[in-house]
Parts: sequence; structure tokens; C-alpha cells
Amino acid sequence: MREICRDLADEYESLDDMVAPLTEEQWEWITPFIGWSIKTEIAHIAFFDGTARIAATDPEAFSNHLEEVYQDEEAFRVKHEKIRAWPPTQILGYWRQERKTLVEALRPLSPKARLPWYGPTMSARSFATARIMETWAHGQDIVDTLRIEREPTHRLRHIAHLGVTTFGWSYANRGLEVPDVPFRVELTAPSGELWAWGPEEAGESVRGTAEDFCLVVVQRRHVEDTDLEVEGDVVREWMLIAQAFAGPPAKGPTPGERIGKKGI
Repeated sequence: MREICRDLADEYESLDDMVAPLTEEQWEWITPFIGWSIKTEIAHIAFFDGTARIAATDPEAFSNHLEEVYQDEEAFRVKHEKIRAWPPTQILGYWRQERKTLVEALRPLSPKARLPWYGPTMSARSFATARIMETWAHGQDIVDTLRIEREPTHRLRHIAHLGVTTFGWSYANRGLEVPDVPFRVELTAPSGELWAWGPEEAGESVRGTAEDFCLVVVQRRHVEDTDLEVEGDVVREWMLIAQAFAGPPAKGPTPGERIGKKGI
């Protein structure tokens, strides 16, 4: 857990470094993500890092929180929106404290320890991976808004692995039958090494950079706006519905809708 917790802390710091210097006016800039501002994006991450901290430190308190959510979803929404109304400095202070406590709580756990969440329980390792994915994905919204470059890192491996392992979820979440077709994913890491999943002899495959693959599975790019090489009908369909995050089925960007700094 120490390695993935270090990566989680580094992902937080990377995003913090991006937003901390922004002016209050820039915090109000609207991102490409469902009309959210930069401020809303960070408040969202901070809120769920806060509830994740509760899940990791006091499972019983988190169970009580879940009961409250189920009994009064409106109250839950109001708590979420309350943080969004805070000034940027207050949001940053809250986020820094909650994420620090979360990482400290996760670090000594067994990777297989089960933690409660809003759906099924998750292993501690998957829990940390999901927080990395969430932070990086919303960070991409801010990158696109600021029209800046973000260097890909080895931390993308966690997100790529999550993207591969949620193949079945992407179908089941939409009420679709999960295809029983072997496939291969080969990704070039930022370091140049090859990351691979699935049998080498598989007839269907996705090949390209880890960054492009991760952008597709977190629905921040349409596959046609990347350099991914997709072979096979099933894998092509998967790349159109891939969803590496929990929640109801989400619709990613259409072709050309989000092309980032390269398209400016």
C-alpha cells in the first residue's frame, strides 16, 4: 500500500500545484465537464476525499453516513453544495487536510482490506486507485480549461489497469450482455516501457499510449480524437462506452468535442 499511497499523494500534489496559483476569477472558469467550474471540480474532489477519509478511519461512521444519504438525498446534496460555495482558500485548506488524513489511514492497511463505499465494499488498493483516477480525471478538465500541457507519469498505470478491469462493468452498467471475447491491451508508458493486459494471441486489441487510453476510459476524450489503434468489433464498441468510474451510465464526449491543447 505504501507505493500506491505515495502515488495518490503525488497525484493530489500535482493537481494542487496546478490550482493553488489561480486567481479567484480563474477558479470560476467553466470547464468542459457538465458545466462545472474549476472551483466545483476541486470542491467535488475535496468532498469525496472527506467521505473517503471517514470510510477509511471509521467504517461505522461511514455506514451511518450512508443511512443518512439513503434517507435524505437532498440533505446529502446540500452538504456537497455547501463546500462548493466556500472561497477557494477554504476549499484548498479543507481538501489538503482531508486528503492527508485519508492517505495516512490507507498506508498501513492490507491491500485486500475491505472498505465501505457508496456501492459494494472495495479493497484498500482499489479504493486508493479509484481516488487516483478521480483526481486525474477531474484534473484533466482543469488542464483543458487552462489550455496547458500536463506531463504523463507512471501513475497512469493505476488508471489504465482500472480501465481494463472495468471492461465488464462498462457493459453491465448499461444493462448490456458482457461479451465473452478475449482481447489484448498494449500501452506505451510515459517511460517508454510496454504495459500489457490480456493474451498475446487475442484477435481483438487496443494499442497506443497509456495517456490516450486513460483519457478514453475516464471519458475525457472520444477514441477518434486519440491515436489509439483499435482492432475488433467488440473492442471498438468498448472504447465507445468505456467507463472506469462508478455511478450510472455516463456519456463521454462526442468526436471533436474535447481535443485539448493540441487542437487549439
